[in-house]
Amino acid sequence: MTTNSSARVLRPGGWLPEQQDELEDWIAGHRERVESRGEHVPLHPVIVEFQELIASDPVVRLYMTEMIDQVPKSKPYRKRHLTSVDQMLRLINEVLTMAPEFSEGGMVTTPLTAILDWTMGTEAGFAAHRDPRIVGMFRKILDAWCVFLTSEDSLYVLNDSPSGWMSEKAREVVGMDDYEHDPAAPHWGFTSWNDFFARRLTATSRPVAAPEDDKVIISACESTPYKISSDVQRQSRFWVKNQPYSLDDLLARDEAVDQFVGGTVYQAFLSALNYHRWHAPVAGTIVRAYLKDGTYFSEAESEGADAVDSRYSQSYLAHVAARAIILIQAEDPAIGLMAFIPVGMIEVSSCVINPEIVPGHHVNKGDELGYFQFGGSTECLVFRPDVIDQFALAAIPQPEDPEAPRVRVRSRLATAKP
Repeated sequence: MTTNSSARVLRPGGWLPEQQDELEDWIAGHRERVESRGEHVPLHPVIVEFQELIASDPVVRLYMTEMIDQVPKSKPYRKRHLTSVDQMLRLINEVLTMAPEFSEGGMVTTPLTAILDWTMGTEAGFAAHRDPRIVGMFRKILDAWCVFLTSEDSLYVLNDSPSGWMSEKAREVVGMDDYEHDPAAPHWGFTSWNDFFARRLTATSRPVAAPEDDKVIISACESTPYKISSDVQRQSRFWVKNQPYSLDDLLARDEAVDQFVGGTVYQAFLSALNYHRWHAPVAGTIVRAYLKDGTYFSEAESEGADAVDSRYSQSYLAHVAARAIILIQAEDPAIGLMAFIPVGMIEVSSCVINPEIVPGHHVNKGDELGYFQFGGSTECLVFRPDVIDQFALAAIPQPEDPEAPRVRVRSRLATAKP
C-alpha cells in the first residue's frame, strides 16, 4: 500500500471511501461524536458481554489489545484513531443505532469495517478474526445491528436531504427507476433500511437472457467479475498468495464435492449500490440449500498491506466467511449438478435463502433464490469438469480498477458445451 494516501484510489466498490483521507475524516468525526456524548451513553448488552469476555479471557484480551497497538504508526494514516479496546467498543456501540447515509464523496456504507479497518490487517488482527470466541461476539454484534437496520427507526436515512437516499443525486446513483418503490409514499414505501437495501427490481428490469435455451447460463448477481479458475482441486492451500480454490472447504465438505474436482469456479463481487438479490443461473431442481457459519472480518495475510481491502481477499473469504451453499441439478444434462455460493464479506453479511428454496423445488432460470440482507458480498458459481464452452467476458478486470464493468443480473454469463 502506498505511503502517499491521497495519490491513488484505494477502495473502489462503494463500501468505504475511495481515498484514505476521506475515510480518516469519517473516523475522526465518528470518534468526536462519541467522545462528545461522554461515557454516560448506555452500552448495548452485547457490547457489555464483549467487555466481560475481554476482561475474563487473557487470549482474547491479548488479541484485541495488540491488534490496536500494531496498527502502523505512520502513513497511510495521518494519525492513530484507535487508542484502546474500550474506546473501540464505544465506537462500535454508536454504530448499533445508525444506518448508512448517502454521500457524493467519502461515503462510509460499512461503518464497522471503517472502525476496524487497519486492525484487521495486523498480525493480531488476522488471529483475532479467526478466533471462535471473537467471531462469535462479532456475530452477536452484527445480529444486534441487524435488528436496528430492520426496524422503522432505521428509516431516518431515507429522506431527500443531501445525505438521504431519497435525494435526487442518490436516486440517480442508485438507479431507482429500475426498482420497485412508491414515489408518493413516505420513505418510498420501504419499511426499514434493510428493506431498502434488498429492494426488488421492477418486472421489466434485467430480463432473463435466452430463457428457453438451457445451454445459456446467466449471472446470478449484479456483480463485477473477479476470477475464473479451471481444474480446481479438492483441497488446496487457499490461504496463500493467489488464493487457489479448495473445493472441500469452499463447499463445506458437501457430499457432492467429488463431482466438482477438476471443474471451474467463477467468482464476482458486489458493490455497495448493486442490486443484492440472487437469481437461479440455470433452470433445474434444488438439491440442497443451507447456511454455513464463518468469519466476518477475517482477511488473507498473504495479500500483505492490501489485506485491509476485502476485495483482495475474496477467494480466501469464500472458504472461511459466513455464506450460503445452494446446489442445483440443471435441466441441461451437460451442466448437471452445479453450485451457487453467495458469500458475506464484511458487516452484517446475512445470507437469506428464500423459504421455498428447498430440496425438490424446481426453479426456472432467473427465479429468485435469496438475498444479502446487508454487507459486503461476493459470489461463486461452481461447475463440474468440461461443462463450460465459453464465458461471455472479454477479460477479468483487475480488482483495483474503479471502472471495471459489472455483469448485470440475469444477463448471459456463459454457455455450456453442446
